[in-house]
Amino acid sequence: MSSQAESSLDNRDDEESPEKSPWLNAHQDPVAQLYTFSTSISLADLNADSDHKLLVADLGTGTFDMKLKVFKGTSLFMESAIIDLPTALVTFYMDTNDPRTPAVAVASGPFIYVYKNLRPYFKFTLPPLEVNAVEQDLWNQAKEDKIDIHVLREMLESLKNEGSEGFLTVRSLKLLSLEPEEVEAFASVHKHAPLKRQTVITCMGTMKKSMADDDAVSCLVIGTESKDVFVLDPEAFTVLARMNLPSVPVFISVNGLFDVEFRIVVACRDGKVYTLKRGNKMAKACIELGAQAVGLERTGKSIIVGCMDNTLVCYSTKGKKLWTVYLPSSITTMSLMDHKARGFKAVMVAMKNGEVRIYKEKYVINTIKMPDAVTAMKFGRFGREESALILITKGGGLYVKILKRTANFEGKDLTPGPPQAQSIKLNVPKKTKLFVDQTLRERDSAGSMHRMFQHDLYLMRLMAARAYVSALQKSLNPISSSTTEPLKLSAQVQGIGPAFKLTVNLQNISSSVPSTNLLITFQFDDSLYALSKPCITVPLLVPGLMYTYETLVECISDKGISDSIKVFVLHQGNSIPVITAVINMPVSEALVIV
Repeated sequence: MSSQAESSLDNRDDEESPEKSPWLNAHQDPVAQLYTFSTSISLADLNADSDHKLLVADLGTGTFDMKLKVFKGTSLFMESAIIDLPTALVTFYMDTNDPRTPAVAVASGPFIYVYKNLRPYFKFTLPPLEVNAVEQDLWNQAKEDKIDIHVLREMLESLKNEGSEGFLTVRSLKLLSLEPEEVEAFASVHKHAPLKRQTVITCMGTMKKSMADDDAVSCLVIGTESKDVFVLDPEAFTVLARMNLPSVPVFISVNGLFDVEFRIVVACRDGKVYTLKRGNKMAKACIELGAQAVGLERTGKSIIVGCMDNTLVCYSTKGKKLWTVYLPSSITTMSLMDHKARGFKAVMVAMKNGEVRIYKEKYVINTIKMPDAVTAMKFGRFGREESALILITKGGGLYVKILKRTANFEGKDLTPGPPQAQSIKLNVPKKTKLFVDQTLRERDSAGSMHRMFQHDLYLMRLMAARAYVSALQKSLNPISSSTTEPLKLSAQVQGIGPAFKLTVNLQNISSSVPSTNLLITFQFDDSLYALSKPCITVPLLVPGLMYTYETLVECISDKGISDSIKVFVLHQGNSIPVITAVINMPVSEALVIV
């Protein structure tokens, strides 16, 4: 039903003409030559003039020409060179000064470059990591010419093969990646410099510090290759909190206030999603994904993860899977659509086939067809327009769409629609005279019919209560209701006949009082069955232990019928059973004489 509803919604969106589409095509530039991802674009009011600008951390060619680009409207307003490949870009308020202008933070390698008023303001460097002692000793010996450079390479290679690759410095890893003829020159240049092990930033987000206002001071939250999550002070850029993860974080989502309570949800390379809370030093495993994550978003109390197996999966904050949507193509990027003016939240999913689907819960409410696969997108205020959607494609194109003021996603039916066959009218026969007479009788005698129903209901309840009291008085239950002899009885029969094995399990369920002077006896039809032990003496029953007793049952009848055998547990000298079990015997197989 879900897939039928989804396909019908898709077909409806595909058939929408531009006049019926909720989006206006504001700008199209297929040759903008932008190379970036959703984590590296942002929309912000940089000059406090209510004119929001588009910020893009452009990866350039992937090797050089990396730049921070600022677009005012659809034209390039400013650009600044970035030394290394950018991994994330966020805007945040770092002080309470007027005018309220946000700062821009660009994560690149082990550094965070902070821009204020579009000018370089501060560079934060991640704390250095401890260098492997063996690696440090090898480089010291190479510096003093105690070992040959090729011996150094072999020793570093063996250190890497032992599983220490993630703990080696960049210098050692670079040395191992060089050709043999290039090693000498590289080592002679770098062996005299001090050895440093530096991690790099993999993801970044922001967290409000003490107030939840839109322009409140925010902290930076960064995930690193060394499996750490840092929370940075926005003014002094000192580490306020440091938390550890079992794996390298790749996507991060932050909610709450640092000074009150917060929750950080992190998707890692080991295919799991972890949760960090205030006061936690180690992450708590929350979700184990079926495939690697390619996107992570939060809407309310739901965590929505896009995976490499073409699925969109929703989990609760406690890790319970709520629903799964199967997509027709692989996911390229995900982003949150937060329309604050209408209080509307949805998740945008871009796919390799050029589609951008907007999901409200697990239902598609809109589909946008793009000429190329989208690699980055952002919904928010752009210029003076509150509801703009920025789309950057794989080929470097820049597209801007504006949500129409008449668009109403809430009005669309999000429930799965019925099949078309359900709308076909049934051939209902005409009302017969008998049907009309019965209808009139029910209408005229409604009171008496209700009283008769109530009488039968009370009678049924009385019979059930009497049967229950009789069962308690005759101890016909498999669990004793007596407080002095709390016993539990179960029995089972094994075999296909004519010989069966009857196994009786007896347990004293009291806390400390043992049971003594008990017997197990059986009631059966002696014309059908013969028991090897019709009476079994039970020794002292220790509380909590299960005792097993067995007896052989032989079917002595050749009529092919069966009966029940009752098992009683009695006190010696007392004919009233403590508990009772009834076994329905199977029909015995015929005796085969060879």
